[in-house]
Amino acid sequence: MSKLEDTQNQPDERRVSIQRVGICDLSHPIHFKDGAAKAQATVANVAMSVALSADVRGTHMSRFVSILSEQADQVSVANLPALLDVMIERLESTGATVLFDFPFFLTKEAPVTKSAGKLDYALTLEGERSGEETAIRLILRVPVTTLCPCSRNISERGAHNQRGVIALTVEGDAQELPSAQTLIEAVETCGSSELYSVLKRPDEKQVTERAYDNPVFVEDLVRNVALKIQDMEGVNSYRIEGENFESIHNHNAFAIVVSG
Repeated sequence: MSKLEDTQNQPDERRVSIQRVGICDLSHPIHFKDGAAKAQATVANVAMSVALSADVRGTHMSRFVSILSEQADQVSVANLPALLDVMIERLESTGATVLFDFPFFLTKEAPVTKSAGKLDYALTLEGERSGEETAIRLILRVPVTTLCPCSRNISERGAHNQRGVIALTVEGDAQELPSAQTLIEAVETCGSSELYSVLKRPDEKQVTERAYDNPVFVEDLVRNVALKIQDMEGVNSYRIEGENFESIHNHNAFAIVVSG
């Protein structure tokens, strides 16, 4: 077979460097290992990119998919730096980024009957390398129940409650960041009550009364999370975004805390 022309590797005379070029919105099965826990099979939406120098016309797009196929069975926060190294070497670049966005499942027992069920959480892993600088981020969305303190204090019967969501971003060393499960369990204690996939009548009674006894504004929610996260070993910086999907208003309420 005659040699085919390598068009994307042609020199480029426009002299414009590209900070990120690659692939995105690719669905791919992965095995995600969360700390010391057993790897979990899931499907991720993946984005991968590298920096492209000003004198090269294009990057090798197919190499991204090849690298992903090789690495998909060993995805973890700890392995992100090694994956970035492979991308930089194989695509002959000085910088690389990778993002995995996927559902992560934990088995939770109901508080009274201990009935077990799976609860899903949205997780995102981000790795970025530019020269000697590396940034590793773990982003998770944790749903909680929140009950309004004002409503409870002014009402003779009951109080309005709603589902809230905490979007937590933590950044730190890949080998030292807390596991996703550790972060999720910390966040879940910060609302009025946790969420469960299976609740029998005794469980529902306990959850409802727990929320009534522990009312929180969205401001309380993000502050509670901040107190939990700021003392965690391995977390260098964090961003906490809380949102309540209000049940008696036609708007949502939100609050954000940023550190680092």
